[in-house]
Amino acid sequence: MGADKFENEDLIKYGLPEDLWFHVDDMSSAHVYLRLKKNQKLEDVSSATIMECAQLVKANSIEGCKMREVKVVYTRWRNLKKTAAMEVGAIGYHDNSKVNSLWVVKDKETVKRLDKTKEIRFPNLAELQLERAAEFQAEKKAEKRNAVMQEKQAAKDRIKTAQEKSYADIMVSDNMKFNGDFEATVDDTAARNFEDDFM
Repeated sequence: MGADKFENEDLIKYGLPEDLWFHVDDMSSAHVYLRLKKNQKLEDVSSATIMECAQLVKANSIEGCKMREVKVVYTRWRNLKKTAAMEVGAIGYHDNSKVNSLWVVKDKETVKRLDKTKEIRFPNLAELQLERAAEFQAEKKAEKRNAVMQEKQAAKDRIKTAQEKSYADIMVSDNMKFNGDFEATVDDTAARNFEDDFM
């Protein structure tokens, strides 16, 4: 959570793709970030957790904390849009349809409970973002390598299947026996010898 607009600005700049951003709509407030697990979907976040984050933003809004009810918006960090013309701490959205909202009524008990577990930390946000970017690149390279290997294996499998369905290897003259290859006999001895060899 950003304590002021300058900390909010750093959080905007150095967020991670897994971050879920919360803010009081149309009022100044702290920026609260919920860091999800990698590949965790928004639908996987419990409504209780979303409400706790919403309560934190409401409690840390100069105007919002005095009001009985406020509208809180939340979206993925990657949906936040920052331009040079915007004030410090201000943001917009790339896609408004990806912004969720809920009405939050003051809940002092929830805020007190959350305050008891509060930890004040100052992590190196830029370093965390660089580490995550490197991890993301490594994941993409691994995915690409796997896709190439799977395509190579699929190509081999297609060739093998085509060969199995083809008679090309069977109908080769080196594999064929002709009548002239057998010694002629008065009876069927030559045919029986051939069958015995075949079995």
